[in-house]
Order: sequence, then C-alpha cells, then structure tokens
Amino acid sequence: MRFLGIDYGTRRIGLATGDELGVATPIPALVDAELVSRRLALAAVVRQRRIDEIVIGYPLNMDGTAGYKARETDAVAAELRAEFGLPVHLVDERLTSHIAEQGMNQKQLREIRAKGIIDSRAAAVILQDYLDQRFPPGLVPPPEA
Repeated sequence: MRFLGIDYGTRRIGLATGDELGVATPIPALVDAELVSRRLALAAVVRQRRIDEIVIGYPLNMDGTAGYKARETDAVAAELRAEFGLPVHLVDERLTSHIAEQGMNQKQLREIRAKGIIDSRAAAVILQDYLDQRFPPGLVPPPEA
C-alpha cells in the first residue's frame, strides 16, 4: 500500500509518502503560483508513485469545531475522491505546521516556507499520525496475498 499525505493550502501543497512499514517521508511541495498547475502536478504524483490512499490534513479550530477551512478541505477531499477513485482520509492537522517548524533556522524561515519545506514536513506529520493509527508501531503488517 502506498499513501500520500497532503497539507493542502491555497498557495502551496505539502506532500509526503509512506507505506505499510509506517514511515512518512516528506517529498517536494507543489509551489507553482497557478492552482491548475499545482493540481496537475498532484495528479502526476498520484500516478507516478502509484498511490493507493490519500491522507489530507483537516484544519479543525483549536476547540475542535469545523470552520471555513475545514469545509474547504471537505470539498478538496471530495474532488480528490472523484478524480482518483481512491480512499481519502481526513486527519486532524492542528499544530502540525508548528511541529514541522521545530528545529528549523528561524532566520531562514521565510525562505524555507516559500519553498514548501514546512508544508511537506507538516504533510509528513499528518501522514505519520494516520500511519501510527493504522499500523501501530511494533506490529508487523501481514504479507499481501
């Protein structure tokens, strides 16, 4: 099984991949200025990496309620399901960008953010949360038939 983690934003789409071994790894973010170009690049990633399931960060408010951004993400998730015919899972993404910034050079943060590095690290945190729930650490997944 191949998973794609997504930290979806209006300017950048952070990406990470993982599998049933349970390790999420950031890959280059989609940072093209045009939404259409980012979406085409996302489709290419799904095809080239033969993704089986998509995990997208769900931006809940700190009190756990779903606001405007969560509803926007619901629409994106529905579009991804329709376009790729794959399962799309929503995972709480509260504080993932903060976690992704940990250990980064604060002086270079603006440049790092523009390149999408933080977004892809956040996507890896989101995907890792999902993988840890689906494949708890220490358990070996059964071999595929």
